[in-house]
Amino acid sequence: MATTAPVHPVDEVPPVRQLAAFGLQHVLAMYAGAVAVPLIVGSAMKLSAADLAYLITADLLVCGIATLVQCVGFWRFGVRLPIMQGCTFAAVSPMVLIGTTGGGLPAIYGSVIVAGLAIALLAPVFGKLLRFFPPLVTGTVILIIGVSLLPVAGNWAAGGQGAKGFAEPKNLVLAGFVLLVVLGVQRFAPAFLSRIAVLIGIVVGLAVAVPFGFTDFGGVGDADWLGISTPFHFGTPTFHASAIASMLVVALVTMTETTGDLIAVGEMTDRRVEPRTLADGLRADGLSTVLGGVFNTFPYTAYAQNVGLVGMTRVRSRWVVAAAGGILVLLGLLPKLGAVVAAIPAPVLGGAGLVMFGTVAASGLKTLAQVDFKGNDNLTVVAVSVAVGMLPVGVPTVYAQFPDWFQTVMNSGISAGCLTAIVLNLLFNHLPGKAGSPTKDAEPGEASATA
Repeated sequence: MATTAPVHPVDEVPPVRQLAAFGLQHVLAMYAGAVAVPLIVGSAMKLSAADLAYLITADLLVCGIATLVQCVGFWRFGVRLPIMQGCTFAAVSPMVLIGTTGGGLPAIYGSVIVAGLAIALLAPVFGKLLRFFPPLVTGTVILIIGVSLLPVAGNWAAGGQGAKGFAEPKNLVLAGFVLLVVLGVQRFAPAFLSRIAVLIGIVVGLAVAVPFGFTDFGGVGDADWLGISTPFHFGTPTFHASAIASMLVVALVTMTETTGDLIAVGEMTDRRVEPRTLADGLRADGLSTVLGGVFNTFPYTAYAQNVGLVGMTRVRSRWVVAAAGGILVLLGLLPKLGAVVAAIPAPVLGGAGLVMFGTVAASGLKTLAQVDFKGNDNLTVVAVSVAVGMLPVGVPTVYAQFPDWFQTVMNSGISAGCLTAIVLNLLFNHLPGKAGSPTKDAEPGEASATA
């Protein structure tokens, strides 16, 4: 009698009801970050309210398409893991500089298209670098990703950076209430409800926030019912050498960050990322970035906050995140729905974010538990990498006097920490050791087993 091969949890398709609930949870976890990039860039360029709204709907639409490509995949595009895509913050400063020094949005989109093509072409090269990511490096990078996200949750909990009444006690009380709801549901609710603890926490938090005046749904009435993003809405892209050069640096940074996120999700879902699948995931990033340049938005990368949600809920199906991509497409086509989601107050998201981002950091510690720290310098690798990664998080202006390209790389704690961990692992575990010390020039496979 023929037996059916078991389906890996990543490939399982939950019932429609669960798909919708789990998918909405992922959307709410990343929505604030997704709309922040077009808001920051558009505001810096002094765009009208109508143009800002157009940028946001275009961003949500391409976020959804990018997520579908990454999760579902076709041919050699897409890692086929539960990965949520969104605009990268690494590109914000270069894009503001390009947009405000005469090039405008067309120059931004020209550089974004070139960067996307470069990412797609370089993807196989990055795929071959996977052997330089043993548990010592991956655990450190995942830890840095989680810890570097915690200030984002802290700002949300206090009311949102720059918001009126920032850090008022009522904001922190609301965030703490949402955190308690999330923890209570996860601990005491039935299995299905515990897996949507973040969604329940946000819904309950919103229900409490409305009567206390934390949010205003006035923007919902002003939003259009239908919004269609058309290619090159802001004009034909222009290609400036300086703009392209700065965006290529961004491309290298986002590829490094995405590599860390893909490896982290592979660890959490028990489907390890191989060189070919890493290249496929990065190639999808490149395609999405090209689409971003065509459809009036920006470079795309994997979103670390959703990595934390995968680890916390233990829902590993890529189809759940694909459903989230479908919801984002709807939000991009129906601005009124997007306005409803945008009305969720920042403290509500902050309470949920604390546990999600902390989960990412804890996953990094779990990976580091596999590493042998006896009789070697692995502790130094972790210590220095975390320190370098946290430096721009704790002191955001630390590299303000350095060249722009250096700031682009090092102002991202994730890329700074990742590069440091790779270099130090090579230095301490692959180069010949000093006299009388343990052998350091082990083969990559041996280093991976111990480091």
